Amino acid sequence: MKIIAFVGLPLSGKSTAAKVAEELGIPVVVMGDIVREEVRRRGLELTDENAGKVATELREKEGLDAIAKRCIPIIREKAKEKGIVVVDGIRGIAEVERFKKEFGDDFILINIESPIEMRFERALKRKRDDDIKTIEELKKRDERELSWNMGEAIKVANFTIENTSDIQTFIDKIRDLLNQLARQVEVEITTDIHPTEDEDKVIEAIRNIFPDAEIRIEDGKLIATARDLSRLRDLLRKQRILDTARSELIRNRRGNEITVYLNKQTATVSRINFTDEDVILSPLKVTFRIYGVPVERFIDYLAPETRDGKPIKELETL
Repeated sequence: MKIIAFVGLPLSGKSTAAKVAEELGIPVVVMGDIVREEVRRRGLELTDENAGKVATELREKEGLDAIAKRCIPIIREKAKEKGIVVVDGIRGIAEVERFKKEFGDDFILINIESPIEMRFERALKRKRDDDIKTIEELKKRDERELSWNMGEAIKVANFTIENTSDIQTFIDKIRDLLNQLARQVEVEITTDIHPTEDEDKVIEAIRNIFPDAEIRIEDGKLIATARDLSRLRDLLRKQRILDTARSELIRNRRGNEITVYLNKQTATVSRINFTDEDVILSPLKVTFRIYGVPVERFIDYLAPETRDGKPIKELETL
């Protein structure tokens, strides 16, 4: 799972960036919708002043991460669809810290920067009910959001994109970065550990193929997750079994998932041997979940077509 969030002063371009994400098929959670929903629930007119008062009150009563906490269940639900979600509207460092605590390294923050004069022009063109009407109002809104430690959140952003020229240039920048970040493959490895097996040997077998595997064992069942495909990719080439691997990947594809079974014993000596699900000693069940990139490209990256045993075309990246 990957959570990509936008931070930036009002009217910097966060909503436009979120629309780009939607056009790419990435689910979007708008943090401001939580506030606007609360404003309506209270029977108040949807204005910038009322939205600001409600947002401030929520943070005073529930903590500076109040909006983030309310968003987390929505984010998790939307992530089930494609394994990636864009969050529009980080307002402070407390929200960043809450999301990092919840999602760890899967949380990525993008800062959008734009001068106040350009932001004010956008407000006049956008004509949203709760938008500001004068540049003085925009300055006050900046001050309000900076009071929630937005400046600290901006400082820890993983990426910064400048929105200082025409709209198409900005859209292209956002699209390129989202396409880059959305490319991901999640790997899940499971197997039963039998009483006659050495637990350490089974763990070694998995790490021989997936060095970054995070492993836990519960009631005799091993469950691991990984992302690094480089070792598996290298072994398929060294053993010259690309055709076999490609056939297995294509045959076992189900939507955006591919599940194959690997011999546990040969994995202990860093060898790949595809096998059946029902062998006597449970195999390593390896499931690839592919997001943000065509499954066909994933297969071509891991096990390309060959001629005379050599890849016809190597893809260096997904």
